[in-house]
Amino acid sequence: EFDQFKEDYGKTIVCGYARIDGWAVGIVANQRKIVKSGKGEMQLGGVIYNDSADKAARFIQNCNQKKIPLVFLQDVTGLMVGTRSEQSGIIKDGAKLVNAVSNSVVPKITIVIGNSYGAGNYAMCGKAYDPRFIYAWPNAKIAVMGGEQAAKTLLQIQVAALKSKGQEIDAEKEKELLKQITDKYNAQTSSYYAAARLWVDEIIDPIETRRVISDGINAANHN
Repeated sequence: EFDQFKEDYGKTIVCGYARIDGWAVGIVANQRKIVKSGKGEMQLGGVIYNDSADKAARFIQNCNQKKIPLVFLQDVTGLMVGTRSEQSGIIKDGAKLVNAVSNSVVPKITIVIGNSYGAGNYAMCGKAYDPRFIYAWPNAKIAVMGGEQAAKTLLQIQVAALKSKGQEIDAEKEKELLKQITDKYNAQTSSYYAAARLWVDEIIDPIETRRVISDGINAANHN
């Protein structure tokens, strides 16, 4: 059973109470489908908006009051940017969520099940926020931003640097540079690259997810 918290509000993050092998848990998970907000505005899946940040922060605080361990399921591309989002207070709500996560005293277990990009990694209890355990599925990607966007940004910097040295960059050369940068960046976003640098504790088979969460809470219970 999954008892959802504020189901129709802030739909890009799903929060709710559940049990894993008998342990009570609060689940905070990114929703990877396009949804409509209460105002009828389209919201992209995997992005944290004002309402979803506000909801998740409140839910995390509730779990702390009730001493319920938290499970974060990350598939996040970041916090929403843009004029409308900033005027709606995404900085305030995003900071409120990060504050709730960083001040949380209950056991936190994070599973990276998809993307984990930028500030979304922090807001959803990434390595920097000291979860008791952090695991990744084999398909997980951990980076500052998505490969395509990052590669184009890095290409612009590299091309500008080469041009400042007086080198001519034709379209063919630019294409070759972009491929090199993209390949390198994609290799460095893989969960294996992250695990090799201890950014995650282990890469797990998705089937093992329930067991590792249960074991993690059991270990935390002997604090």
